[in-house]
Amino acid sequence: MNIQNKQRLANLRRLRIRRKVVGTPERPRMSVKFTGQHIYVQFIDDAAGATLASTSTRSKEVRSQGPAKANVDTAKRIGVIAAQAAVAKGLKRVVFDRSGARYHGKVKALADAAREGGLDF
Repeated sequence: MNIQNKQRLANLRRLRIRRKVVGTPERPRMSVKFTGQHIYVQFIDDAAGATLASTSTRSKEVRSQGPAKANVDTAKRIGVIAAQAAVAKGLKRVVFDRSGARYHGKVKALADAAREGGLDF
């Protein structure tokens, strides 16, 4: 299987999930993206097409707490920080968008930490 086919299949998974997961002003979409080196989290209102809050391993707040790699430990830290950012903006209920990634490992750790941080999904 070549790289173009893997990317095409990953994009199809992402689009299949996005058909079902839509963010509203009352319940924005919590989109997570994992690359080889970084973790990104955004809270998106799809009706307005606006990002309400975001955080990543590249932010100063995360880097000040120690090395930020794309692993389970950092995913837990990002989940808590993302939840704090969302609660500060008045967001409690969200829809979780895993962007085609399987719900285990880093994705599950981030989601559980966000729930512990005060988000409901």
